[in-house]
Amino acid sequence: MARSTKEEALETRARILDAAEHVFHERGVSHTSLADVAKAADVTRGAIYWHFKNKSDLFDAMCERVRLPMEAVLEENASPQLADPLGQFLRSGVYVLTMAATDERCRKVFDIIFNKCEFADHDDPILIRQRECHVDGMLRLEQILTNAISRGQLPATLNIRLACLMAHTTFSGLLTDWFFAPDSFDLVKDGEKMLAASLHALKTAPSLQTHILDE
Repeated sequence: MARSTKEEALETRARILDAAEHVFHERGVSHTSLADVAKAADVTRGAIYWHFKNKSDLFDAMCERVRLPMEAVLEENASPQLADPLGQFLRSGVYVLTMAATDERCRKVFDIIFNKCEFADHDDPILIRQRECHVDGMLRLEQILTNAISRGQLPATLNIRLACLMAHTTFSGLLTDWFFAPDSFDLVKDGEKMLAASLHALKTAPSLQTHILDE
């Protein structure tokens, strides 16, 4: 009986998350209430509060279903034991782009994050959480590039701060532009070329070298 109840609770939680994903994508995050999600999931508001503290907690859990599997892949990139940090970074980047382009849930959640979050309040908990994820991602990227320097794949004079900024803006820019206009380019094929070009620039661009900037 207890097992059945646990399974039912998990099923209800998944149904709420599915409903939130659908309604957030259809109406936008700021224009969606928990009552809207409850109606779409065919549950009471009390059922939602049983599983989630508030809309921010619900939004974060929805994102985590997509984010966690990807973070597990990206986390491996930060390991100092990798013999080919840049190669692994490129392969993982292409994996994320492929998921965004082909996996329905991933595509919908990414579209919500990039195009359906209308923040009017700088103290919005959802915005704060998104910023935290951004900081975590930049720290992971910094570790990857540091490992690449130690492996001799990038010059020791590389300005890590600018290098992280360039790599991140290339990746996030690809996603932002593609979700805004999906037919304008092939996210996977063109995206892989753009990511490879940005990594090449980290090796060769004089403006990204510390000693050039310090003169």
